[in-house]
Amino acid sequence: MGRVALAWLVHLYTASGAVIALLSILYLEQLKFQAVLWLMFLALAIDATDGVLARGARVKELIPWFDGARLDDIVDYLNYVLVPALFMLKAELLPPRDALWLAAVPLVASGYGFAHKEAKTADHFFLGFPSYWNIVAFYQFVLATPTWVNGFAVLGFALLVFVPIRYVYPSRTPCYSFLTNAFGTLWVLSAVSIVYLLPRPPRPLVLASLSFPVYYVALSLWLELQRRRGFHPGTGR
Repeated sequence: MGRVALAWLVHLYTASGAVIALLSILYLEQLKFQAVLWLMFLALAIDATDGVLARGARVKELIPWFDGARLDDIVDYLNYVLVPALFMLKAELLPPRDALWLAAVPLVASGYGFAHKEAKTADHFFLGFPSYWNIVAFYQFVLATPTWVNGFAVLGFALLVFVPIRYVYPSRTPCYSFLTNAFGTLWVLSAVSIVYLLPRPPRPLVLASLSFPVYYVALSLWLELQRRRGFHPGTGR
């Protein structure tokens, strides 16, 4: 019974991300953008750790009738899609005349992405842009990029949801996992520092933090190219 209770606590931990989404929306209504960014990173931390906890607690074995993956998808859609889209609107990151429909584009595109049966592949990759709209909104905000640039970026990433390129799943992909997670940890530390230093984070720090997203995309594209050539890094084949 103790192990079953622990498994339920892991599901509760995942579900707490929905509460974070609700708080984020409330803070957005008050235009408290720094607070929302803190909550975005808290949601990211929960998402990065709940899977490890679920596997450690053997939740699928102990509660086989409860779909933790579906719960995770619901929470992720709220925190990675809905909240960032509203953030773009409230922070006026999009062209004023087109802001509403542009903010709706991630909602629709990622809705299709989350519903795709192979959104997470059997060998632990994301298929199509993995709806990191929270990261997109974060950089639009801290870089203060022009709204027209942000608008085209939203359209570009939305299109990439439908392009069948496989992206690294940092906590599960076997290829270069140690390097990716170590680099990702440094990125989290830099991003947290940036949020703490708002409204005027040092621009060199912001630009340096972009090295991890660049690495992530480059690694994903390189692995995809190797796969299409018939070689599977990390498997020896």
